[in-house]
Amino acid sequence: MERRGNFNNSRGRNGNGRGRGNGYGKRTFAPPEKYELPSAASSWEEKLIVAALKRCGGDGVPSRSLQREAGLSDKNAFYDALHSLKDKGEITVDKDHWVKLIPRGGDIEAQIVSLSERFGFARPKLGGEDIFVPGSALKGAFVGDTVILTDLQKRDKGPSGRVKRIVARSEEPMTGTVHMDEEGKRVTPDGSLRYDLSIAGSLNGAKDKDKVLIKPLQDSRGDWTQAEILSVFGTGERARVCADAIIVRCGIPTEFPPEVMAQAEEISKMTVTQEDIDQRLDLRDEPIFTIDSADAKDLDDAISVHKTVDGYTLGVHIADVSHYVKAGTPIDQEAFRRGTSVYFADRVIPMLPEALSNGVCSLNAGTEKLTFSALMDFDNEGNMLDYRFEKAVINSKVRGVYAEVNTILDGTATQEILDKYAPVMDSLMAANELYHVFQEAARRRGNMDLSSDETKFVLDENGVCVQLLPRTTGEAEQLIEQMMIAANIAAAKAALKAEIPFLYRVHERPQPDRVDELAELLERLGIPCRELRKGKPSTKDFAAILDRVKDTPRASLVNQRVLRTMEKAHYADREIGHFGLALGEYSHFTSPIRRYPDTSIHRILSDLVAGADQTTLKKRYGEFATLSAAESSKTEVRAVTGERSAEDCYIAEYMKAHLGERHMGIISGVTPKGIFVKLENNAEGFVSLNDFENCEFEYDGEVSHRDLRSGRVLMMGEEIGIIVAAADVATGRVDFMPQEP
Repeated sequence: MERRGNFNNSRGRNGNGRGRGNGYGKRTFAPPEKYELPSAASSWEEKLIVAALKRCGGDGVPSRSLQREAGLSDKNAFYDALHSLKDKGEITVDKDHWVKLIPRGGDIEAQIVSLSERFGFARPKLGGEDIFVPGSALKGAFVGDTVILTDLQKRDKGPSGRVKRIVARSEEPMTGTVHMDEEGKRVTPDGSLRYDLSIAGSLNGAKDKDKVLIKPLQDSRGDWTQAEILSVFGTGERARVCADAIIVRCGIPTEFPPEVMAQAEEISKMTVTQEDIDQRLDLRDEPIFTIDSADAKDLDDAISVHKTVDGYTLGVHIADVSHYVKAGTPIDQEAFRRGTSVYFADRVIPMLPEALSNGVCSLNAGTEKLTFSALMDFDNEGNMLDYRFEKAVINSKVRGVYAEVNTILDGTATQEILDKYAPVMDSLMAANELYHVFQEAARRRGNMDLSSDETKFVLDENGVCVQLLPRTTGEAEQLIEQMMIAANIAAAKAALKAEIPFLYRVHERPQPDRVDELAELLERLGIPCRELRKGKPSTKDFAAILDRVKDTPRASLVNQRVLRTMEKAHYADREIGHFGLALGEYSHFTSPIRRYPDTSIHRILSDLVAGADQTTLKKRYGEFATLSAAESSKTEVRAVTGERSAEDCYIAEYMKAHLGERHMGIISGVTPKGIFVKLENNAEGFVSLNDFENCEFEYDGEVSHRDLRSGRVLMMGEEIGIIVAAADVATGRVDFMPQEP
């Protein structure tokens, strides 16, 4: 299994956020008289922004449109005022950068996102800073509950409020780990409940350190202090068991309903008929091939490339999932509910039943398969000259494997491998040329070469993690990635040209305050970053910084921090561009077996190709595109949360077998109480300052601790020796101790 963190994921997995509306100018605004001018809006710019929001009413305005409406030409001044209003609690700004004025003294809807014994935090539904709620003001609200907050106050440490009423109780499952000792029987909950619960009633067969499904209970005073054990997963010292609990806690569906399996069985019997061939573009004689990992079974993309007089013709041939998965059918409804396939170290939870994902839809070599093909022409500079989408039938000539193709490209292939790829060798070599053309074009436009720390987990026959390997990306992987990006661009172009409802993969410009924080961090680390100090840094400016630290000890740290600075990519029903890729139009077309948004896009484009007019498509897909974008973003977040939580457990399982070992690592984070250290295998652990002997550290508030006695500095990005001290599989926590010099 591999750790993921890229904001593109053109081929496989997914970013977050939600879709909003149909764009500024197409929304109906509420009467402005319902708002009063907030007294805290003191600056001239803030007053102009508030006045503009009052004119637009209560439904919110995109930040870019708000700047125009407010008449502020200075973007820096506009964003400074916007952040000031947000900090004062006068406005909310959601993930899509829609700005809404909060009525003065009004109540707001929020969700309890964290709960300690004496207080909690609630997150406004419309976005904004988390709100502190004292324990006495919670009124029995629990983690996940939707509440109405009132009596909002501004404090030095952030806003506070109290629960007026509970709108809806959370129905999310809760899991935890059983502990039995001299203190009694208790459960340590997973997630955002930050205190132990005493066990009420039977243990239900649970033993010490078991992972369990629990039902929280209130005591006689209405406080959440107890838990009933509903079922037992097994020992929390096994990552595989912890993954079982994480799947349940995140609400990731695992079992397909009977009616879905029955429909999948019927679909799996379908074959490519002569009628299919007659109605489609026949590409069976083309040198088409797939390239995937050796263990992949759901092959949803294939390529073919030809050199032309003026450049290249690229075909990206994608499994025609929408031909088999019809709108509104049980299998479509289940795919919508799942949203995406979910990948764990020991299993894949597919979006579609395996009869489809690994069978009738998979582009297996030597078999006739139905595809939705993007056919594109490029010049020698990588500019897209033309594109079209065709329903096609193909017969893949070779089932390519990344490792094998990499040996061909680096000149180390065996004769056996060369013979295997002989039927498509010309196409493969042309693809490699085009890949380098694309790579240079991406460099020119400023695309960020942003790598994330991804880990491959090696498990033994019992499912125990026995090795952590940093994931390496070869030329074949990058080649396929660039081909998929090209098809994704073409799909977005087609939708924009036709002016039809669609789903886009969007990635907004980072918030100015986050850019400032990154610049301050880099300056403290001695890394030049003058590009970030100008008013509106471009993608190319971030790319320059990444290039500056490439192949240095701080490369991984800077990559991580730049990634944190970026907004999260997500799906939307309006195109706002992709900042990370430096693209004005982008979508996800290439993985319909694994992602519902791609299936949605196929469905819309299929009707467009079939001749449906704009009016018909708007009526048919207007609401669907908005709903699919929002739900796809939500299910993507669910999947990523589950995957990363499970990965932490597998890392802890591996490190637990290596207690006492000495390693060198890089300081990846600094907190008031200690430092985080990342090892070469991507395992990260915490080192407490208390474990440094005879030291008195002073924290600079951001990147380092300095020992006032010896002058030793623990600086982010510097190397340090550690000893593996502890690993808790159930929580995914790893602790290190310092190797004293």
